[in-house]
Amino acid sequence: MKIVTILGARPQFIKAGSVSREILKQREAGMDIQEVIVHTGQHYDVNMSDVFFEEMQIPKPDHYLGIGGKTHGAMTGQMVEKIEEILVQEKPDWMMVYGDTNSTLAGAIAASKLHIKIAHVEAGLRSFNMRMPEEVNRILTDHISSVLFCPTQTAVNNLNKEGINNLKTGTKVVLSGDVMQDGALFYKRLQKPLYLDKYKGQVVSNDYVLCTIHRAENTDDPKRLRAIFEALNEIAKNQQVVLPLHPRTKKSIQSLQINTQNLTIIDPVGYLNMVWLIDHCTLVMTDSGGLQKEAYFFALPCITLRDETEWVELVEIGANTLVGVDKDKILSAYQAAQSRNTNQSYELNLYGGGMASKMIVNHLKKAF
Repeated sequence: MKIVTILGARPQFIKAGSVSREILKQREAGMDIQEVIVHTGQHYDVNMSDVFFEEMQIPKPDHYLGIGGKTHGAMTGQMVEKIEEILVQEKPDWMMVYGDTNSTLAGAIAASKLHIKIAHVEAGLRSFNMRMPEEVNRILTDHISSVLFCPTQTAVNNLNKEGINNLKTGTKVVLSGDVMQDGALFYKRLQKPLYLDKYKGQVVSNDYVLCTIHRAENTDDPKRLRAIFEALNEIAKNQQVVLPLHPRTKKSIQSLQINTQNLTIIDPVGYLNMVWLIDHCTLVMTDSGGLQKEAYFFALPCITLRDETEWVELVEIGANTLVGVDKDKILSAYQAAQSRNTNQSYELNLYGGGMASKMIVNHLKKAF
């Protein structure tokens, strides 16, 4: 069985790494299985050197397309063309795609035209905001895939409501659990300490808030961005706020001359350093999708600086508070998080308990 995996950004490599390790494990046990990894280059990342793949124990890509820095249409179109060439050459049994990037959609389109079965990992997620390119990508990918590996029951429910089984295409919906939890458990033991004393003489305390801001809906809207940083500066008067600064966010706050004097601003960090920061903080504040779940995996409260989230089950159980960018709501959620007691909800098995990768590979074997 041959699988071609399409990836376009560092977070996708980290997610896919769990499945790749399971494939290698089963191959070493005698299973006739091969994975060919294609990196579209959608997000160029200087941190993805040979050292990155070695430290993360992730296979290096077999093909690199170098397609990035273009409009959505140009990028997706060129990816479809190049991926199609690779599929004709490799003749895989399965195309595997992850999440909701342009690379995900391009891989699915190319495979569907060649009648190659598509496995979509992280299927069924919905923000119900069609202005998000990611929402368009994930919906279109779901509706042309052969098997949909859903991280949560909510994702399964979303697909059922959309009538995915009524398409009469034989699409299979599988509650697999979340490969991100597999990765979190794996990388927690590989985490690398981060010493912050080089940043403006500031030393990270044993009691800090970890914050990340990078979504265009926040960084490209001066009103939203100012409100977020006003709240963060207020919080930082009581508790250290550590903020690994995304280049897009850095550019915006410099252009708008936003005050960050109370914050511990650091450069973007590698994933193993980020795991360490998560493991040693007391609270996460973010507009990231993945970090919301990682907070849960590490039994931490999370405040999400967005108007909606795909991970609604975390909001429902009280592990995640959705506040948008309203300063008063942010500060209120912070105060509530400070006074929380140990929440048994962190023990709920919402994401598969670290067995998602094994379930995915086993299902593909049976379906082959």
